[in-house]
Amino acid sequence: MCSFNLKTSILLVGLTSLALAAPHKRATCDRVLLVEAADAYLDTIRSGNVSTLTPILASNWTYTENNKVIDATTGVIAKSLVIDHSRTNYDYAQCATYTELISASDASKPFVIGSQIRHNDDGKVNSIDIIASTTNSWLFNATKTLSYVVQERWDTIPEGKRDKREAIQAAGDAYMDMWSNATAHQAVPWGTPCTRLEGSAYTGKGAADDSCQPGIPSNHNQKPNTHRRYVIDEEMGSVSIFCIWEHMMNAADSHEFRLEDGKLRYVHTMTECGGKPCKL
Repeated sequence: MCSFNLKTSILLVGLTSLALAAPHKRATCDRVLLVEAADAYLDTIRSGNVSTLTPILASNWTYTENNKVIDATTGVIAKSLVIDHSRTNYDYAQCATYTELISASDASKPFVIGSQIRHNDDGKVNSIDIIASTTNSWLFNATKTLSYVVQERWDTIPEGKRDKREAIQAAGDAYMDMWSNATAHQAVPWGTPCTRLEGSAYTGKGAADDSCQPGIPSNHNQKPNTHRRYVIDEEMGSVSIFCIWEHMMNAADSHEFRLEDGKLRYVHTMTECGGKPCKL
């Protein structure tokens, strides 16, 4: 089972409260600020030198990896990874970003990582929250994941066709609720085509009738997916949700959803079980 102590739980409750709080724009939060921080984070992943982040960090910043608060210098951020793919989404209302990255070409250090970065009102980074999947993670194969991701089209949605952030979050929450709520699937805005990338397992075949529904839970009496933290990008139609995947070894989990024209188009998941092989 994954280790999860009280201190971590308290922090994640705080992060969840932050993510659910009524959003407001900070005077200092703009795309330049968010891009600079996300780029600095990616540079640190490449170099493995955490000290290069110092100029953008708040004095009381926290580093959370797979739902545990740890010293960043002991985490995946300090491993010096080859980045074969990255995509960053921007949440101006919360002054936060979500970055998906894949490191597949170095077979000794394969990773698929999701990262939520949050900023204080003064623009400094106060939280880097990472779900880092690797060998033994659920359905993990970085090379296969990369091959599917590069086929997808994650472009900016035209302004007149964008869904509201509340609708985007509601779609993600309804999907996450299916394990503990027998009627939640009715609230999911299923789209066609829709493809789900679960670890390295892909439901898409490039067909017009591709569906994200195969494999959805039939047992709805499972534990809920709790301590959810959100980053919502209306321009991308996406919501990143980090949580505790309680019905699978209390795993650290990342689910990302993209909506197009109000319907679910893509689902990406990463699930890490404390270094042990993930088992249902």
